[in-house]
Amino acid sequence: MMAVVLRGMLISFALVSSIGMQNLFIFNSAMSNRMRRALLICLFVWIADTTLTTVAFLGMGALISHYLWLKIIIMLLGGLIVIWMGIGILRSASQIELGKDDSQLPLKDAFASAWIVAFANPQAIIDTGVTMGALRGTLTNSEVLPFLGGIILATAIWFFSITIIVGILKNRLPKRILMWINIISGVIVLGYGIALLINAVRLIL
Repeated sequence: MMAVVLRGMLISFALVSSIGMQNLFIFNSAMSNRMRRALLICLFVWIADTTLTTVAFLGMGALISHYLWLKIIIMLLGGLIVIWMGIGILRSASQIELGKDDSQLPLKDAFASAWIVAFANPQAIIDTGVTMGALRGTLTNSEVLPFLGGIILATAIWFFSITIIVGILKNRLPKRILMWINIISGVIVLGYGIALLINAVRLIL
């Protein structure tokens, strides 16, 4: 069974290592929060991602792909929310204060944002659902849980490693560099949201 767990971990590392909303969210959180708070927010993201992975195994991606109206609604709402998050990152870029908790999002908002970055992109849900569905088809019933466990373990290692590494290195970087990192992240997130809206409009037309 260890071989199945390791296979799940390798595939998970390959999927989670690309630049995406979750990685950007964790990166920015680690830069602008004290380590303890950043680790807590990282836990929120991991829980949300684990939920997404699990429901993808259960076929949520196929469900959204089957109902066009559901895909359009999620794309429109997700696009607006992601744009709002991108604007928020850009606004805070010049005001970044390392580790100053009173200038950060309340934890309840951070918790909500963690779920948004996991579920706001229906295309990611569909892709994850298709990928997980295909992978599940290659497994026996006894291998499903170990494989899923390997995927979940790998995402935990990845997310918490980013948080810890960035949390340690941020104090060695000039504030201007951190500001530009936030600006670039904000632009990427903003563009991501706009792309979602454009795709939704294309589906409507």
